[in-house]
Amino acid sequence: TGSLLAMNVKDATPEVQQICNKMKPHAGKKFDVFTVKTFTTQVVVHVGEDEFMHLCVHKTLPHAGGKLELHRVQTPKTHNDPIGFF
Repeated sequence: TGSLLAMNVKDATPEVQQICNKMKPHAGKKFDVFTVKTFTTQVVVHVGEDEFMHLCVHKTLPHAGGKLELHRVQTPKTHNDPIGFF
């Protein structure tokens, strides 16, 4: 549930930033800033000024190549909006 996900919010890691860097071209808009702030199974990305977006990125299993796929984007968001399933 959304409340369970919100309890598992973690600070950004270099690995999550790398994942988001790969998803940036597919986020539907060109951004000067695209910095991960927090994540659960979705990611909060800072995209400039007071703009943020939530990304839902899936990584396929190793036997399927471990590819990253952007499944959904939520915008506009703030840094403090709860991360929930979407």
